[in-house]
Amino acid sequence: MPPTLLTLAVWGACLIVLGVVIYFFWQIIGRVGIVALPVAVAFLLTALLYPVTGRLRRRMRPIYATWLTVLLFFAVIAGIGFLIGIRANAEAPRLVDQIDKTSREVQAWLINGPFHLKESQITGVIDELTKQLVERRGQITGTVITGAAAVVEVLAGIVLLLFVTFFFLKDGDRIWNWFLRAFGGAAPHVDRAGRSAWRTLSHYVQGTVAISAIHGVVIGATLAVLRVPLWAPLAVLVFIASFIPIVGILFAGTVATLVTFGSQGWVPAAIFVGVLIVEQQLENHVLQPLIVGRAVDFHPLAIILVLGVGGVIAGIAGAAVAVPVAAVIYRVLQELLRREPPPPVGEPPQSPPLHPQGAEPPERSTPKPSGSVEAVSPQRNG
Repeated sequence: MPPTLLTLAVWGACLIVLGVVIYFFWQIIGRVGIVALPVAVAFLLTALLYPVTGRLRRRMRPIYATWLTVLLFFAVIAGIGFLIGIRANAEAPRLVDQIDKTSREVQAWLINGPFHLKESQITGVIDELTKQLVERRGQITGTVITGAAAVVEVLAGIVLLLFVTFFFLKDGDRIWNWFLRAFGGAAPHVDRAGRSAWRTLSHYVQGTVAISAIHGVVIGATLAVLRVPLWAPLAVLVFIASFIPIVGILFAGTVATLVTFGSQGWVPAAIFVGVLIVEQQLENHVLQPLIVGRAVDFHPLAIILVLGVGGVIAGIAGAAVAVPVAAVIYRVLQELLRREPPPPVGEPPQSPPLHPQGAEPPERSTPKPSGSVEAVSPQRNG
């Protein structure tokens, strides 16, 4: 048999086995998706909040630092929600009136403008849309009922997310050391790969939050200057949507543009689109390369493909976590394929993968049982 064909056959067999393993692994995750997704989001939330917890742990016990971090997080979320509720309650009636006025102006322009449409044609289009809605009323009602059933799952997922995040913040180092004990002599390699993956995830999450905050502030300030109703909820929508690279800002920007056009007319809408384009170019060429680019190191085409795969597999939630998951997997494979020997487990850097480097270890040290991976020398294990 030619050596090239033999090499291709071996590679093909390995890929088939790997594909089967991945398939069954994904089937297991699909069965426990209500658990897997909150845990994945908890990792992202822990990467965002641990810098605060790490600073607080220098001044107080880990349990107090964790509780204070969680309470601060809830305070920020509640404050933002309260402000959005106030603005929405005050400006929603004005928005409805302005959209009604703009729709009449657009209808008059279609009739008297360059298109010279007849009023009967416009009325026919509106009647057709109304007819479609009436015919699909059953589907819409079924969707609402299904959504109401999904609310229970969402609430359960949120509760699990909060519990997992709390214990990751409090006992992340102990959880990681316990996890390493299962790998025996390979623990140093797994430890190095885990630390590298955690640094990548932390840089990505913190950088993405910073970029999303810049998006929200710029867009919110622009909408406020243009006197667009509901500018605060739209700014929060832009902030949340920016966590999905490339696609999220396009969706949120489109919604904000439609609201601006419906309430203020086409001139403010054109100004807003111009600001949105400039701000998007600033993100692509300055913010993303400087803040997130070095942590992910993905080409935009790779990001688009990863987003597409994540969206097909798990919808919006899959698209939101697809890029950090792919970046972590890529960095783990890089570290596992490195030839140089890793440092023994427990030697510097001391920060565990669930805690960034430079953070102080917990004040109370738990006794290490005999046979733990920290007491095993990599030389003795080969």
